[in-house]
Amino acid sequence: MTIEASKSEQRAPKIRLGMVGGGQGAFIGAVHRMAARLDDHYDLVAGALSSTPEKALASARDLGLDPSRSYGSFAEMAEKEAARPDGIEAVSIVTPNHVHFAAAKAFLERGIHVICDKPLTSNLEDARALKAVADRADALFILTHNYTGYPMVRHARELVQAGELGEIRLVQMEYPQDWLAEPVEQTGAKQAVWRTDPAQSGAGGSTGDIGTHAYNLGSFISGLELDELAADVHTFVEGRRLDDNAHVMLRFKGGAKGLLWCSQVATGNENGLKVRIYGTKAGIEWTQADPNYLWFTRLGEPKQLITRAGAGAGAAAARVTRIPSGHPEGYLEAFATIYSEAAAAIIAARSGASVDPAVTYPTVDDGVKGVAFVSAIIESGKANGAWVKV
Repeated sequence: MTIEASKSEQRAPKIRLGMVGGGQGAFIGAVHRMAARLDDHYDLVAGALSSTPEKALASARDLGLDPSRSYGSFAEMAEKEAARPDGIEAVSIVTPNHVHFAAAKAFLERGIHVICDKPLTSNLEDARALKAVADRADALFILTHNYTGYPMVRHARELVQAGELGEIRLVQMEYPQDWLAEPVEQTGAKQAVWRTDPAQSGAGGSTGDIGTHAYNLGSFISGLELDELAADVHTFVEGRRLDDNAHVMLRFKGGAKGLLWCSQVATGNENGLKVRIYGTKAGIEWTQADPNYLWFTRLGEPKQLITRAGAGAGAAAARVTRIPSGHPEGYLEAFATIYSEAAAAIIAARSGASVDPAVTYPTVDDGVKGVAFVSAIIESGKANGAWVKV
């Protein structure tokens, strides 16, 4: 099923969507709304968009929502929407990390599908508890690790699954930024304030914010399970309460080794997400700054550049490709792929039908792994880089 094909196949009524968080001034809420609109599967009809009823209502009016479906809290929204015959079928949770658990639980327990921003929760105890709720709920849980939605990331994964790389030996991941190279949280910058606050973000700073993305991407493509890690975790900016740089050595089950670097103080870097995977037969390299291209190199042969929608791209990439080669697809389209994959699963769940096995999205299990990863990094860092089981 291609994204284009899904537009004609899924002409069932649009999914009634609500949103928790994402009000005025919230970057990621706007991204989620654009992603949900791109393939035309959702209608945003309700929201608890901010921490106070007044701010929530102002944001709802900005978005053209019915004021009667603007709620002062996620708890009120979950209760009232579940009681409506035209209530929401799914909810996007786009709040700071510490709200994810309670909000997701409230909707899952009422049979409302949850599409939640990452990381899953702010601590491992809540992550495991939320998995238990999701496992027994009559609703789906989708985690928006959006980088898994890029077509060439899907193709890279397909190459690994087909054995084209042979036995995986090395996985290298990096995600450097520089936007926190100075103490911008002290100026009141909204996006920086909550990300550097342990009460809202959790124990990880750069590790939880972007390190989880790099780790998830490497795991998604390679298919490997992490066994243990050793981390050098540091906070360079004076007065900051969470880490802003980490170097992590990884040991995967089966013997493969890995390296991960995440930083928010790497001057000159914007969103430098990159992954390299090397096996006994071939290696691959993908970078988000140039996402329509994947380098594939067989041992002893010249490097091969595979392009999105080009001759070398396979079925996994093709089914999430929207436009012809040479027209770039990027961040918003990858995000929209997660929403479209979620839509396919939600629409199938309406009638109890089986979802296409090709439909792929991050789950609550991926979320637990991400939070466990951050927890192990922080534990290792406090023990001066000791190896910690994950």
